[in-house]
Amino acid sequence: MFSGLSAFPLTPMNEAGVDEPAFVRLIERLASAGVDSIGALGSTGSYPYLARAERLRVAQLAVENAGNVPVMVGIGALRLRDVIDLAQDAQKAGASAVLLAPVSYQKLTAEEVFGLYEAVTRTLSVPLCIYDNPGTTHFEFSDELHGRIAQLPQVRAIKIPPVSADRDAARARVERLRALVPSRVAIGVSGDWAGADGLNAGCDNWYSVVGGLFPQAALHIVRAAQAGEAQEAVRRSERLQPLWALFRQYGGLRVIATAAELLGLADRPSLPLPIRSLDGAARVHLGSVLAELKLV
Repeated sequence: MFSGLSAFPLTPMNEAGVDEPAFVRLIERLASAGVDSIGALGSTGSYPYLARAERLRVAQLAVENAGNVPVMVGIGALRLRDVIDLAQDAQKAGASAVLLAPVSYQKLTAEEVFGLYEAVTRTLSVPLCIYDNPGTTHFEFSDELHGRIAQLPQVRAIKIPPVSADRDAARARVERLRALVPSRVAIGVSGDWAGADGLNAGCDNWYSVVGGLFPQAALHIVRAAQAGEAQEAVRRSERLQPLWALFRQYGGLRVIATAAELLGLADRPSLPLPIRSLDGAARVHLGSVLAELKLV
């Protein structure tokens, strides 16, 4: 469950609701590619913008169409009571694991975040992955806090932000965290441009945005790293630098949504307003990048 490629698909939607046929196509595409797990309703899945009933339906569709691929479902919300409800919904839908970020409007303290995970894990029968995403939550985990939360029942994984491109620094960061968490807790990396660096530094898996739409390109990187072919993993990642540059400039969600629209895998619009996919010159440039990289 917490090794290899965890692919995070878009949840195509418009103001009328979720585009269920488009979402199912994306899930089936990932299952056919043989990804190691699917992360439904992550940040790429726009989970905060959906009502509870919509999130339950997306979770059900993901599980029903993933075949033998385990599905992890995001359960983040502003209030603890809502997180617990969403956790119960995800489990009823058949999720193999849940993903929880400390979502907030008022900035949370370390003790409040610990209390969140402590309360939620008491209600779970499936594993939980800690979602460390300061870019969206504006909360920065310390390694010590990760260590405390990792002791809680059902915690089995941590999704960390991008590691350094410096190999020694990246490995030191992963080893520092690993020394504080139980051996049962996997450490995975996010930030697509850092996927190869994180895997080569000792991370167990890569939580990937690009893997949610282009699973084969991501799998090539993961399988090379798993085989001990560190330079090949880096080479394959560096080949995607034009795409990583767009991720950094516009955000992975806008870029991947636009790519899905360009490929005909999602209708336009595919994002919840006021967020919009790329337009004008940026859209044209992305199309050229995808063609250059042979992703279309």
